[in-house]
Amino acid sequence: MIVKDEELLLPQCLDSAKDVVDEIVIVDTGSSDRTVEIAEAAGAVVGHFEWCDDFAAARNAALEKVTGDWVLILDADEELNPKVAPKLRAVMVEDNLLMVNLIRQELGAVQSPYSMTSRLFRNHKALRFDRPYHALIDDSVEALIKTESHWEIGALTDVAVLHYGYAASTIAAKDKQKRAQAAMEQYLDTHPDDPYVCSKLGALYMQMGKQKSGLELLERGLKTPNLEPPLAYELHYHLANAYQKKHDGDNAVIHYQSAIAQNIVPALKLGALNNFGALLYQAGEYEMAQRPLLAAVQTDANFVMGYYNLGMAFKATGNYKDAITAYEKAIALQPDYAPAYQNLGVVWFKCGKVKEALDYFGKAIAILETQNLLEAERLRREIKEMGFETPNFDVTFE
Repeated sequence: MIVKDEELLLPQCLDSAKDVVDEIVIVDTGSSDRTVEIAEAAGAVVGHFEWCDDFAAARNAALEKVTGDWVLILDADEELNPKVAPKLRAVMVEDNLLMVNLIRQELGAVQSPYSMTSRLFRNHKALRFDRPYHALIDDSVEALIKTESHWEIGALTDVAVLHYGYAASTIAAKDKQKRAQAAMEQYLDTHPDDPYVCSKLGALYMQMGKQKSGLELLERGLKTPNLEPPLAYELHYHLANAYQKKHDGDNAVIHYQSAIAQNIVPALKLGALNNFGALLYQAGEYEMAQRPLLAAVQTDANFVMGYYNLGMAFKATGNYKDAITAYEKAIALQPDYAPAYQNLGVVWFKCGKVKEALDYFGKAIAILETQNLLEAERLRREIKEMGFETPNFDVTFE
């Protein structure tokens, strides 16, 4: 691990891994809180690194202190899934494996809840990190395989790492956007055609509203020959999102379909499946929208947004029975999801079940009063204008 000022998150991260790993190596990059003290109390080997705007350099400094045969990388805003520990140990006894890609669940990321990360690898002297922001071991892995062809790359399809870093509060607190932009722009200056930095920085530019710069980088990255499927997926997916924002539906469809066609772990395609379904829905292609949305919830039975959008598509075609099932599934997975309650109210109203409709409207209002008072008042006013009164509910969620 490399850390800085992580006293709040570090204990839960270390607790998740302490019974799985044989040693903990932590390099601190200038903490002013209790981070170092917490690391030492957990029995970690602690080192110090003078920060130089280069995550790869810091990770390599940590790697120098590792004595184990295999290396697992974690960040302080992550936890190791203890259920995957037996599978981690199983792959590490395979003589031919050099690196194992792990599935990370992006908690707080609504559209793309999973990603693939190169976090488990053999402690081989030829393996080192590069890239200043998204520090990766992958380039040195590929270089080593070219000279020692017996090595292979493996993957686990179960969720191995839980990542909390996409929660809005975490992003704001760490000022991640500015740090990411500065480091990646510095790397881009000397690697202008690198498809990975084109994908990451292009997507960041789109997020920041710099659409022209973002599109140019994403298109540039896609011109790279023989792209690996995971990177090709990212570029197509980000481009599809960019074109959707520009209201260019034709190009968005092309890139969503290209993203979905990539040979990658199905869970990683959830963002493209969901957004493609939403795009078709917005275009009035309600039955066509159901196909990618059904594929999304079949891929991940806990994908809340997929069930909600599927309910919208079913409702638009008059299939109220399946719409109710989809909305109820979304609510079961996320009990404070006000839009699902509200749309369930609409469906029951269309079915002539006024009492059931008002009950769901009332629950939606009660939830919105804790999330968005203006929206709660708007919904209450609309129902009152229709001549109805909604029942009052007290809602609490764990």
